[in-house]
Amino acid sequence: MLSPRIRRVLAAGAAGSLLALAAACGSAPGEAGGPPSPRAGDSTDLDRGLPTDLPDALGDLGKWKDGGWNTWDREKWLREAADFVNPHVKGLWDADRMHEAEESHPEVTDEELAAASADSDPEPAAVRAEQVRTPYHQNAAPVGKVFFDTPRGPMVCSGTVVQDPRNPGRSDLVATAGHCVHGGRNEGWYRNIMFVPSYNDEGHPAEQVGDTPQREVAPYGIYWAQWAQTTSYWIDRGDAAAGAAGAAQDFAVLRVQSESGEGQSLEETVGNALKINFEGPQPDRLEALSSYGYPAAPPFDGALMHTCTDAPGRLFVDPSQPPMYRIGCTMTGGTSGGGMYIAGARGKAELVSVNAIGPQPATWLAGPYLGEDAKGVFDAVSKQHAGRS
Repeated sequence: MLSPRIRRVLAAGAAGSLLALAAACGSAPGEAGGPPSPRAGDSTDLDRGLPTDLPDALGDLGKWKDGGWNTWDREKWLREAADFVNPHVKGLWDADRMHEAEESHPEVTDEELAAASADSDPEPAAVRAEQVRTPYHQNAAPVGKVFFDTPRGPMVCSGTVVQDPRNPGRSDLVATAGHCVHGGRNEGWYRNIMFVPSYNDEGHPAEQVGDTPQREVAPYGIYWAQWAQTTSYWIDRGDAAAGAAGAAQDFAVLRVQSESGEGQSLEETVGNALKINFEGPQPDRLEALSSYGYPAAPPFDGALMHTCTDAPGRLFVDPSQPPMYRIGCTMTGGTSGGGMYIAGARGKAELVSVNAIGPQPATWLAGPYLGEDAKGVFDAVSKQHAGRS
């Protein structure tokens, strides 16, 4: 058996270039859980990106566009899975607002770790996060930022463009964390959810991002979420504010559409999408796991993409669920939802998890094992839009 140190050295060499290889063909910038299939009669105005069949709880659409989305009446906050709706508010997410969005990342307490199963592997040593080479569209094309509004204000996560087997080569799907779309138990769906692939493509410093032209902050444009789906486990047990509750199935899928209304799919636009492996190896059978994302909590500022690679171990937060993947990593909040990747068939990067939880101070990251429940979420979104791209 290789020593932990040697395994980490090999991991860094083998997986460090994983997404760079996956991004090589990228073009230059220019039913488990969650909502059911749309009801008969549901439609979307593609010119505006606005759903035309809205729940009564939203009230008048004009008020929504003028800021009505910002009235978080606790009694009316949408919670039920079938109530997800995300009407497009044009111009809401400009470069300044994106930069001001705060991180979303549940922090695990010492008490929770102490109560975790004794079957968990020892806590890994911290691995220092490394900056991803720019431009991001050449080195990590499928990676981007997920932005959304919550009762606490605008927040940010990370996400990955993933393959859609029912729309081969033309996917509009993004994998992220459940806590990036829904607040968990006793909470509701977040609002104004959107995805920006290759955010800040050239890696401008944080103090310059607000003054950077929008085309450089969002080189491929803005993609609004037409649909979001997460696991019933997360909706029933999750806590987006803090802790490990629900983390064992903290997974979500977005179906997005370009704000510009252009005909190309997200995958065609960025030039790449990753396969999700829903039968990935158990953590203790892997030599290397790489995590990518945009850490936004100190000492990071959310402007730059980072990555960590380590030999993963097992973390049990719910004995009834498969062990989570855990690696040493100093990335902080904002990284949530970013992908955890392995070298799959023929060395191609495959997504096996998403960043879900970590401690404070940040020394490790953990993500759920993507099994039948996660696949149910993915399949439901994929089937909903089969052949529509």
